Amino acid sequence: MRNVCLFILLFASGFANSTFAQQHNKLPQKVRKELNYYLKRHNVRDEGFDMVARYATEGHSSLSTYHPKGPLLLSNYMHPRHGKLLSIDAQGRIILGTYHADTLVSAIRIDSTGVYAGMLNSHHEAEGHGTYMSADGSYYEGHWHHDTRDGFGFAVSTKYMKAGQWQQDAFLGERLFYTTERIYGIDISRYQHDQGKKKYPINWSNLRIKYLGPRIDKLHIDGDADYPVSFVYIKSTEGVTITNQYFVSDYLNAHSHSIPVGAYHFFSTRQDPAAQARHFLKNTKFRQGDLPPMLDIEPSDALINAMGGPEALFSAVRKWIDIVEQATKAKPILYVNQRFVNKYLDLAADLKENYHFWIARYGEYKPDIHLAIWQLSPSGRVNGIRGNVDINVFNGYQGQWDEFLSNDCVP
Repeated sequence: MRNVCLFILLFASGFANSTFAQQHNKLPQKVRKELNYYLKRHNVRDEGFDMVARYATEGHSSLSTYHPKGPLLLSNYMHPRHGKLLSIDAQGRIILGTYHADTLVSAIRIDSTGVYAGMLNSHHEAEGHGTYMSADGSYYEGHWHHDTRDGFGFAVSTKYMKAGQWQQDAFLGERLFYTTERIYGIDISRYQHDQGKKKYPINWSNLRIKYLGPRIDKLHIDGDADYPVSFVYIKSTEGVTITNQYFVSDYLNAHSHSIPVGAYHFFSTRQDPAAQARHFLKNTKFRQGDLPPMLDIEPSDALINAMGGPEALFSAVRKWIDIVEQATKAKPILYVNQRFVNKYLDLAADLKENYHFWIARYGEYKPDIHLAIWQLSPSGRVNGIRGNVDINVFNGYQGQWDEFLSNDCVP
């Protein structure tokens, strides 16, 4: 038995400590890039950042922190159980645990699928914080409930890196905490002026975001919502004939109040993309330092099919992008919704790889894709503007925002 125990200890220790050096070096470049992207866009204020940062530098070191300390005993011969004990549970899993007054405090659990190290309940189920290294090299660290990933955690495999909230082993996404450190902005059109038969001005001297929208859980706002408007996008044109009569005045007002400003075009699937690009350029103002132009792409499935399918759509989008990018010397941002991302975006790998995205997703969890801006609510409230306003948050903090303003705006 002594030799068996020694083998188990060596196996668990080696699995916990040496696997990272072996597996991390084998991580595909895509997964390494995902790790680097996460660390660049987050900081210590974000939930679980410390776990991801530790993994990026130390690998699976958390596994070894649960190694029981002290002399090894066999639990079958000790009552009440106390100290470092070895046992085999009813399912044949090896449990190397630390007990205190007959209560299992933490353990390493080994079976044919991998090694779990962390907190267990009385049924030897993962419960609370724990880490799991599977035989195929995938890794998870975070919260568990009844042996399923539940709560915050991050997972790394040869195909992906995911950090955020889990529920019953399903990944829900990243939940943001809204603080004064984040970069908030708005997008506006004529609807912030024309409401019914009445027209309302924007009080640019009094702009302040006071309400993020009904779908944003108040528990995830640090204090009261009271944020400056750090950027604004204004609708300029649509199709080949429509213009926003308020664009010029809103654009000049944003500049006079030192608010970074950009313009956007609403894309039509029924009209020539080159003509749309020319219409946008003719009716839009651009100054050095302006935010990159944005193309708003919101066609229904029926409209996409009517123009010849997604390949035809992306061909038209590329034509608009090429013309506007050549004229402004800035890469346009592409605005889409989460459904469009899920259904169509993988069909345009070049756009996904080379352009910033602005995603509309009205819910609690941030879109699981690289993005520049997240439109998190269509029904926010802003001092100085009457009615609902789209509220957006930049994907990053001040350092990334400064970098974006330096590298991606109109030169």
